[in-house]
Amino acid sequence: MLKGLIVALPLGILMMVGALAATAADMKPIHTQKTKDVTVTLQNESGQWKEGKNGFVLEFTSAQDKKPVDVSKVSLSTSMAMPGMAPMLAGATLTPDGPGRYRGTIEFPDRGARQVTVTWDGPAGKGSTKFSVPVR
Repeated sequence: MLKGLIVALPLGILMMVGALAATAADMKPIHTQKTKDVTVTLQNESGQWKEGKNGFVLEFTSAQDKKPVDVSKVSLSTSMAMPGMAPMLAGATLTPDGPGRYRGTIEFPDRGARQVTVTWDGPAGKGSTKFSVPVR
């Protein structure tokens, strides 16, 4: 019994690592935005945001050498202009997931173009960028 457990445990760990690597490799860009020194890439499995709850990954890399950039404090928020009404706002929950990489979730009640604002403040400096992303 113990011998089987010793073999099964490393095999289970290898399968988990393989699944995580496959997940990272399966990401498709939703939007890439270059600033002066940093490239911000918003991505998920489908390459688009949809109505309802969405998971995504936000990556920060150097615009020069494509290496991860430590930006520490990060926020992502969205707004959608509504004629005759206040804009619809949504903020993302972000969790660090390695150097320059953050996993996030955000929820949208309906479809439409969202203005996305990403801000950061860390060892690589302080910055922000804005871009538009459709919710389909």
